[in-house]
Amino acid sequence: MPNLQPISPDGLVDLVAGLAADRPGRRIVAVDGADAARPVSLAAAVADRLVASGRAASVVAMADFLRPASLRLEFGHADTESYRTIWFDHAAVRREVVDALRSSGQWLPRLWDPLRDRSFRDAPRAAATDQVLVLAGPMLRGSGLAVDATVALVMSEGALRRRTPDTEQWTIPALLENARDAPPPDIEVRYDHPERPAARRLS
Repeated sequence: MPNLQPISPDGLVDLVAGLAADRPGRRIVAVDGADAARPVSLAAAVADRLVASGRAASVVAMADFLRPASLRLEFGHADTESYRTIWFDHAAVRREVVDALRSSGQWLPRLWDPLRDRSFRDAPRAAATDQVLVLAGPMLRGSGLAVDATVALVMSEGALRRRTPDTEQWTIPALLENARDAPPPDIEVRYDHPERPAARRLS
């Protein structure tokens, strides 16, 4: 197994963009990371880099595919098992993003607004023939989503506790448990210090 190598934040964007663009056609790359790791920010930087290079790319955030509050909070506002197994609507992502991109050449950018607890009512978007979607959010590994490649932003328990707001500390056990059980990613990034990451490509 290759050793972790220090890499700059800009170099990490290049590394992930290279993984996303290493094959032609429509592709879905998952950036799996706790909210404390800001996976959507990395995904946005990767998408921007791909667009600058001439490849169509967009971000799909798991925060926009939450289940309604009546389902998420059925067992309370701080239930660890619910956070891991109920909060994120993986079935909708599979149907409206992953399968739709491959079958109809369309994809839904957002589904559910958790602040208003109602649908965004977005229309599906037409995908380019070389479209890359960068799916970003927590606990994507092990979700069953058939993505083409996965990047894991790995944070230690200590780093998670330092970087997670007090009101969300209850999510940390679920994040750690998922990380232990998840299959290996294509790129592993040690992300305790996002300004000084270390990475290795595993496949």
